[in-house]
Amino acid sequence: MKLMHRVLVVTLLALVCAPGIADAQPAGKTARVGWLAVGHSANTAFLEAFREGLRERGWIEGKNFTIDARWGTAAASRKLAAELVQSKVDVLVTQGPMVFGAKAAAAGAIPVVFGFSGDAVEAKLVTSLARPGANVTGVGLLGFELVGKRLEVLKEALPRITRVAILANPAHPGEQEELRASQAAARRLGLALQYVPVGSVRDFDAAFEAIAREKAEAIVAFPDGLIIAQARAIADFATKLRIPAVSGWAEFAAEGNLMTYGPDLRESWRHVAGYVDKILKGAKPADLPVELPTKLELVVNLRTAKTLGLTLPPSLLVRADRIIE
Repeated sequence: MKLMHRVLVVTLLALVCAPGIADAQPAGKTARVGWLAVGHSANTAFLEAFREGLRERGWIEGKNFTIDARWGTAAASRKLAAELVQSKVDVLVTQGPMVFGAKAAAAGAIPVVFGFSGDAVEAKLVTSLARPGANVTGVGLLGFELVGKRLEVLKEALPRITRVAILANPAHPGEQEELRASQAAARRLGLALQYVPVGSVRDFDAAFEAIAREKAEAIVAFPDGLIIAQARAIADFATKLRIPAVSGWAEFAAEGNLMTYGPDLRESWRHVAGYVDKILKGAKPADLPVELPTKLELVVNLRTAKTLGLTLPPSLLVRADRIIE
């Protein structure tokens, strides 16, 4: 009997420790993921990238997980998040400013995973990037070193420019640090900066007037939800003034602006899926450090360059990850 008992114990231990078994969901359980994003249900590109990330990690939608999605405004985020919490989701995935409502609604009881463009520490979402604390973690999209790189790319494209307008949302967490990084890079490159704040859509007309009045030769737009939502208006203005505009997300170039250099957002949302995968397998958000993007992309709108009468150097074009023609 003792021998049989030892065999049974060893067999059970082997099953528990076998790769994939310990990490799997309990038999018959379907994980429920809440998705909370800015905009409307037609905006699914990032959700599809997130789904891809889960599929890559062995999750099968409809079999061992489901997604309950909500779209809306930041002002409605707490209400929408509360609906997801009440529906008993296992984890909340949030986009941009929706994370604030999700954090409040989750009340520490449900894990929250974000893709956030600002400084998560300054925004008080986490205690630190290395040790988030509580029940919130995710992927940060803000890299202060990227600001200098954008100015360097702009200077490479237009070596003779001397005056650049910085278009930024002062309410965006981390914006002041971005500005300081821009100023340091501008001094190194011999550029004079004009800081032009925009806190709402109503501010853009006055901002455009200020840029035109100061005769800026280019625009660098700090990427956040407000700025990107106005990417087409910025492109129309920049084209009218015949100056280039650059930012950090590919959508900005796709809307008719000259260039972007920054995180590959689809890749970032696939990475968010990795956090959800770990949490659904038992990891605690507090133990998962906030990570910054590792895959960056340079996107050039060659059609816009031609409209502006610019001939971009081959050294820049050969480095582009995507060229819009």
